[in-house]
Amino acid sequence: MSLAPGATPAPQSQASIPSAPLILGLSGLLPFWALALGIPFTPIAGYPAATLATALAGYGAVILSFLGGIRWGLATRQMEQRDVALHYLIAVVPSLIGWAALGLNGPWRLLVLGLVILALGPIDRRLIAEGLAPPWYGRLRIILSLGAGLALLFGAWVSRAS
Repeated sequence: MSLAPGATPAPQSQASIPSAPLILGLSGLLPFWALALGIPFTPIAGYPAATLATALAGYGAVILSFLGGIRWGLATRQMEQRDVALHYLIAVVPSLIGWAALGLNGPWRLLVLGLVILALGPIDRRLIAEGLAPPWYGRLRIILSLGAGLALLFGAWVSRAS
């Protein structure tokens, strides 16, 4: 459907999450759950549980860096840079924690990654109140943080026996 010349599109509901970020965000949860669920079912998955747990931790660390990058990008768009210094700090810390967590043994790395991803959901919701992100972003971040964080915590729980 095309718009008439000079017409502007109707504003999207502030409550609805646009299709592209929702679909892509939810699809990003698939590796979390495939790897986490594969750990207790290693005969079916065909990989050792430790390999699946390592892959899950690696993916969790990558996603933490991605989340930091989102915050960094939002901060760079602000004209008044002195007001967003804390956002740059919060943008870098998840990557550092993710990297450090990869050096932890056993389920500890998955536990740390899961807790940090769960904590970032509510922290990132504050971006809306500060005018740095659209209203739908907070809802999406909570959904994705819960999905990813719970998969990592589940992976930590099932890998403790491996």
